[in-house]
Amino acid sequence: MTTLTGRAAIVTGAASGIGAAIARRFAADGALVCLSDVNRDGAEAVAKSIGGRAFAVETDVTREEAVQSLVDQAVHAFGRLDVMVNNAGIGEAATPIDEKSAAVWQRIIDTNLTAVFYGIKHAARVMKPAGGGVIINVSSILGSVAFNGAPAYTAAKHGVNGLTKAAALELAPSKIRVVAVQPAFIRTPMIAGLEEQVLPLHPIGRLGESEDVASFVAFLASDDASFVTGGGYLVDGGYTAQ
Repeated sequence: MTTLTGRAAIVTGAASGIGAAIARRFAADGALVCLSDVNRDGAEAVAKSIGGRAFAVETDVTREEAVQSLVDQAVHAFGRLDVMVNNAGIGEAATPIDEKSAAVWQRIIDTNLTAVFYGIKHAARVMKPAGGGVIINVSSILGSVAFNGAPAYTAAKHGVNGLTKAAALELAPSKIRVVAVQPAFIRTPMIAGLEEQVLPLHPIGRLGESEDVASFVAFLASDDASFVTGGGYLVDGGYTAQ
């Protein structure tokens, strides 16, 4: 059994799906949790369901000053930051690459990659003087393979994996571990209506659930994973083994 008792964590994109499941799992394992999302009402609803160990902050993770404020609010509330989960992200409509607008490309890169950089930067800012911590970036199977019609999302998630490796090397002397988790298709609002289409892509015979990812993230955040840093870890039901 992993334990996060006494740890203080931030989870971005925590209003629903994987982020909400991670926040709930962290709290169940004893952590104090700051739930961040651009959807204030959704994040507050999840925080309320968790109870007194959690609170919500409305955050647009594509704005560095908002991420800086998020980290500062968590530290002010908890007195420390032990775990940062950069989970917030958006999907990509399957339009031909020669028709995809620069604005759509940039929005996906900003949300799925640049925001992760902001999260790493400001988590490291407070973790370094505190003596260490754990930063977990939610990547995707598309950090290892590609998907037809999703060039920006694929590029962003490949970027997250590379950023994770570089940050892990740099921050290791400060006792900060940096890891990435790579889920396949998880039953969340992001794939609503596509469940039957993507189910056969998973040799294990089912779609992933948010709790499947949350349990692995909880392990990575715990001392049980104290020798784990710099990698991207698949939670994909065999998707990429094909």
